[in-house]
Amino acid sequence: MAGQDPVPSSCDCFVALPPHTAVPAVIFGKNADRPRHEVQEVVYVPAATHRPGDKVQCTYLEIEQVERTHAVVLSRPAWLWGAEMGANEHGVCVGNEGVWTREPVGEDEALLGMDLVRLGLERGSSAREAVEVITALLERYGQGGSCKEEPVPFVYHNTFLLADRTEAWVLETAGRYWAAQQIREGSRNISNQLSIGREITAEHAGLRQHARSQGWWSGDGEFSFAEVFSLTDQPPRMEAAKARYRAGRELLRQHAGHITAETLMAILRDKASGICVDSEGFRTAGSMVSVLPRDPAIPCVHFLTATPDPSRSVFKPFVFAPGLKPTPQVISPTFRDDPAKQIPRFRSVVDRRHQLYRRHQAALELMERDEERGQKLLDTLRELEKQGLEGMKALLGGTVTPHPEELADLFFDCVEAEMKFYT
Repeated sequence: MAGQDPVPSSCDCFVALPPHTAVPAVIFGKNADRPRHEVQEVVYVPAATHRPGDKVQCTYLEIEQVERTHAVVLSRPAWLWGAEMGANEHGVCVGNEGVWTREPVGEDEALLGMDLVRLGLERGSSAREAVEVITALLERYGQGGSCKEEPVPFVYHNTFLLADRTEAWVLETAGRYWAAQQIREGSRNISNQLSIGREITAEHAGLRQHARSQGWWSGDGEFSFAEVFSLTDQPPRMEAAKARYRAGRELLRQHAGHITAETLMAILRDKASGICVDSEGFRTAGSMVSVLPRDPAIPCVHFLTATPDPSRSVFKPFVFAPGLKPTPQVISPTFRDDPAKQIPRFRSVVDRRHQLYRRHQAALELMERDEERGQKLLDTLRELEKQGLEGMKALLGGTVTPHPEELADLFFDCVEAEMKFYT
């Protein structure tokens, strides 16, 4: 049942690398915590070649397009262009978090952090390259605009966790300024606060001078991005995030050396820590776990829910393959006069629920209304998820080589199976 917590939560993002993983792979996971009734869809966008001078319309801003964009799978709020999290065909994963810093947030429409997630995936063939893409766009266009589909603006800056088969990066921003930390081994999480201290791998060229000019740093001693740019008095949502951050770090520590996809799924489902959110205002709207094998001959596997509350959702596997079968059951309807695109924005409400979302919500209502039947349904869904995980283990272990057509139909087939259980 929904709790009574009035403080808006936001997201939690995790990555584990050898030697903390049980297999030679990087494992990435994220919960996207959003306004309670927001719908998150899963969208596949194929690779594309673009003409010189082409533009791309992001949520609010039109910017220059690049010559080639990579194929991506995105978990995104259905009203906007960008994504909360996703992956590309090269095994790059990116997720973002809202953060508030000493740099003021602006309501002027610019790039959303979610736009930067998608742009990094479409243009970066490695985690490092995606960092370079995001920071260049951030410096050029800035970040801003409302992050909620409501008339009252909700604005924040962003931190990002990026991963590929070999390494991970934490990228944290304050306005157009940023700092990045490279992660080569072990595990790391982020949760609505600045966490990069003195271990800065790359930074905005004017970062330290700006901090000195604002009187935030004297120029003496080592420079800590988190200490210098964090607010002295943090808003309640950031104070609440501190406990989630500590809990997430502890859960990763407890499983160090044995972390699997199932480990991260269990962490994303953890309600006691607040990582799995189900409050009156916010809830976990979508979840994702990705396994990125070190061996480039083995495909990456991305598990996505496309439905809220991972503790009562199914993680379904997606693998990039030629001829991917479309999955319309997880795509929200489009609207000719979309209130998110009309100015002034968000003056009316439209029903963005996709087919899987509708059936899943009916199942959630059943679980809450009839505990016994709800538990049986949940057990069935867990068995469905287990079958998918076991099939992917064989793929990741290199013991089976499925036909390309099977991989192309994989996500569609899993969504279809879940839909049947709800009817």
